[in-house]
Amino acid sequence: MRLIILGPPGAGKGTQASRIAEHFGIPAISTGDIFRANIKNETPLGQQVKEILASGGYVSDEITNAIVEDRLGQDDCARGFLLDGYPRTLAQVEALDAMLASAGASLDRVLELTVEDDVVVGRLLKRAEVEGRSDDTEDVIRERMAIYHRETRPLSDTYDARGLLVRVDGAGAVDEVTGRITSTLAPA
Repeated sequence: MRLIILGPPGAGKGTQASRIAEHFGIPAISTGDIFRANIKNETPLGQQVKEILASGGYVSDEITNAIVEDRLGQDDCARGFLLDGYPRTLAQVEALDAMLASAGASLDRVLELTVEDDVVVGRLLKRAEVEGRSDDTEDVIRERMAIYHRETRPLSDTYDARGLLVRVDGAGAVDEVTGRITSTLAPA
């Protein structure tokens, strides 16, 4: 199964991605985790990404696409994968399409976890309090939500037009959400 998971910050993507991946026996691939691991291990890529992020910039599509293509080419992805944090732009959608086409593959589904903004804001404020993240104020969180909605809508619309998008209510207990997702993805 080849999947993408979309959802706003605080929707539970990371938690659900690991559960879905385990359920289907596929790797959960987070571009953020790949970047952080490279930074921690001080690889050439990590140094490059660290400099970009330190200057407040975004990692380019070119670098991100190359990382994803390399990761999808690894043996554990032969049976499928779940992408979290990629694609983020329509250019990345096109790059992913090309990667999959060159391997004779295609996406099976794109999951979008839907959660009301106020619920997400509450979750993130609580997380900020628990983790001592003083920079996560309500205003900052709401701005990140607005950016997410603005930037993700074109991806959702694209995958919806292709008949791949499945929206799943991301509110409620973790096990409930996992149950909704797995029943949605169950073979017909």
